[in-house]
Amino acid sequence: MISSMTGYGRARRDILPWGRVSFEIRSVNHRFYDVVLHLPEGFLYLEQRFKDEIGKKIKRGHVVCRLELNSNDLKKPVLNKRMIKEYYSALKKLSSELNLKQDIKISALMDLPGVWAMQSRPASSVSWPQIRPLVREALDKAVKGRKQEGAALYRDLINRTNKASAVLKAVKARFAKVIKKRLTLCNNDADKNSFLKSSDINEELVRLNFHVKNFAKCLSSNKSIGKELDFILQEMQREANTVGAKSIDALISDKTVKVKSEIEKMREQVQNVE
Repeated sequence: MISSMTGYGRARRDILPWGRVSFEIRSVNHRFYDVVLHLPEGFLYLEQRFKDEIGKKIKRGHVVCRLELNSNDLKKPVLNKRMIKEYYSALKKLSSELNLKQDIKISALMDLPGVWAMQSRPASSVSWPQIRPLVREALDKAVKGRKQEGAALYRDLINRTNKASAVLKAVKARFAKVIKKRLTLCNNDADKNSFLKSSDINEELVRLNFHVKNFAKCLSSNKSIGKELDFILQEMQREANTVGAKSIDALISDKTVKVKSEIEKMREQVQNVE
């Protein structure tokens, strides 16, 4: 069954030494397979590991991934000793100028601006085996969403394929009647040959029917089939255009327009098939 290129997955869990870790994956339609990773410092060397893991289940689409760590767990308070000394020196000088005898307490210095700062701790001992289950969980959720939307796309596309097939069957039957009637009006074989050369659409109908059946068959594939489906639809559209251009009957022309309309709608849907 076909899959969509649109999906979302997220997983969170507590992993030491980093604390609460969250991995998010979003995918949308794209002509090729493209992965963008947003990783914290200390995890960048694992970039290829992430891409390889995602590539096992996603073959096409623009994929954006984000790994986030609980910032509070990765920060520690740091005392700015230089700032304290400057505060103390300034206060001592002021006390001397004002002839104050009160001692300067350390507790008072601790509350002054800039004395304390939060410093990030390096994400040491980064372990891929610890991160991988989180990636797999989010990836499974995204793939599930892609398959669910793919099932909806399948139902719509197979329905339109059946409609196109039914219309083509009616066109073939109509053309058989039209061609029989027109040939009886021709005066000689030369006229008949000239008429058939310019108006016969049997070959186009045969090819068009083949493409419709092939398209329906490909819809059941579990592989990345979006590009092939789009190519088949291009061929269907080309043949339908030829049928419309060669048509000598108003009813056939009308039905050909309906077929082309279905093909155009199918091409729009296929743009999101993996």
